[in-house]
Amino acid sequence: MTETLVSRLESWCATDLPAVVDRRSSWTYATLAARSRRIAAHLLDGAPDLGDARVAFFIPPGLDYVAVLLGIWRAGGIAVPLAIAHPPAELAFVIEDCGASIVISTPETAHIVASAAAVSPSPRSFFVVRDGKLKLLSRTSSTAQHARERSESAARRAMILYTSGTTGKPKGVVTTHGNIAAQIQSLVSAWDWRAEDRTLLVLPLHHVHGIINVLGCALWSGATCETFPRFDAESVWERLSSGEISVFTAVPTIYYRLIASWDAASEDERRRRSEGVRAIRLMMSGSAALPLRTLERWREISSHVLLERYGMTEIGMALANPLRGVRRPGFVGQPLPGVDVRLAGENGDPVPAGTPGELEIRGAGVFGEYWRRPDATREAFRDGWFRTGDVAVVEDGAYRLLGRTSIDIIKSGGHKISALEIEDVLREHPAIAECAVVGVEDDEWGQRVCVAVELRPAEQLTMADLEPWARARLAPYKIPREVVAVPALPRNAMGKVVKPDVAVLFQSKVSGPGEGQRAEGKGKGKGERAKGRSLPPP
Repeated sequence: MTETLVSRLESWCATDLPAVVDRRSSWTYATLAARSRRIAAHLLDGAPDLGDARVAFFIPPGLDYVAVLLGIWRAGGIAVPLAIAHPPAELAFVIEDCGASIVISTPETAHIVASAAAVSPSPRSFFVVRDGKLKLLSRTSSTAQHARERSESAARRAMILYTSGTTGKPKGVVTTHGNIAAQIQSLVSAWDWRAEDRTLLVLPLHHVHGIINVLGCALWSGATCETFPRFDAESVWERLSSGEISVFTAVPTIYYRLIASWDAASEDERRRRSEGVRAIRLMMSGSAALPLRTLERWREISSHVLLERYGMTEIGMALANPLRGVRRPGFVGQPLPGVDVRLAGENGDPVPAGTPGELEIRGAGVFGEYWRRPDATREAFRDGWFRTGDVAVVEDGAYRLLGRTSIDIIKSGGHKISALEIEDVLREHPAIAECAVVGVEDDEWGQRVCVAVELRPAEQLTMADLEPWARARLAPYKIPREVVAVPALPRNAMGKVVKPDVAVLFQSKVSGPGEGQRAEGKGKGKGERAKGRSLPPP
């Protein structure tokens, strides 16, 4: 039988190795396993199996998060991690879309999740977790769905992660225990994970980057995963320069902020940080394109050439620069172990060498379905290959990404964002008649979210007006950072908005009232811009 993450965990329980470190303490693999078994027993409540019931959980990084994740799997449920930064409206969508019959939170965040879950009339049980124990707050449904022998077999569904697509609303990506094991084993092999490693987790735990690349690889290897509840540049620098961390991965935005923190430090502190960080054996960047100036500046500070790789929620990681050998800036390397990659033209045929084509992926780590979206699942595959929607070219044996096949996908701060989803929300604003959301190149964020709007008669709009309204409806990284009002959005002969022309409005200087002033419905020329204040890190 194929090994799963849960069964792999058992091999480390006889040791006294630390598995998870959080702000409370350091916890061994034996403690983690015991707590996950206790949580599974609470969820089952005497039943033999959860029968693939979806269990949504809203828990910050730390021991409770990991114990709940593993406990769900032990009980035969499908884990659905919820994003800590998302407002109730987005949480409610995920809870309802996946059909979660169980929701778990911490006591501190119970009010947030309860308000999200209350939006849906669907019956469910609501628990809070503290110190590895679940407390039932309310129950309107039976926890166990079917009577079956409990197992974590490779073919069983294990997790649903939500990712935005070109259809606007997020889609649930379903991975099995076998998919997760294949994704992790590929990275453990490629990046030489070992029990002696200690990694620092500063990424959100509703994305594959944090769950698989960091947490999953550490647990599989018997390594230690040190968690932070949120990113803080000064605290992260303290740990990175301590000499205790051996593996670190982050999104480009985090490196940008670490560089800014280093620049602001005293000369002695800079020297201490640079000397300390050199002890790390592997530093990686992913989830968005790494600007060349960020890569070069980080190399000057740390002596590390960041290892860039390429992956998606649907496939885990597919390509990576080498652990040992030359890492080429702007390239995402070669296929990882167990991953097949090809470039295809519009007709589906492989393209000639040196010719750009759409990246298509095949392998044991590739997901099997979008939750309850059979049409979207069929469209995502061609002859057994997953179509990524990214265009690439092979040069001297390495893959270089050229961009998305759809301009409606924005990559900002490590997040993949659907412009269409944001547009649907912004059209509900009373001042907005129509809008177009685009991603504009940005050194810090990779791309920043910007919106051009057609305003209703006599209406006005500034970022100061839009931001609090949007914050109640969108995750922080989806909120536009600039807004520009135009008399009419640029459209083609078929009436479709020409988004490259929209992006130009934010890439060039425009005449108007100036930064931070009001964009009005009677804007002239290309448009009038209003910039908002900076947002918190991802």
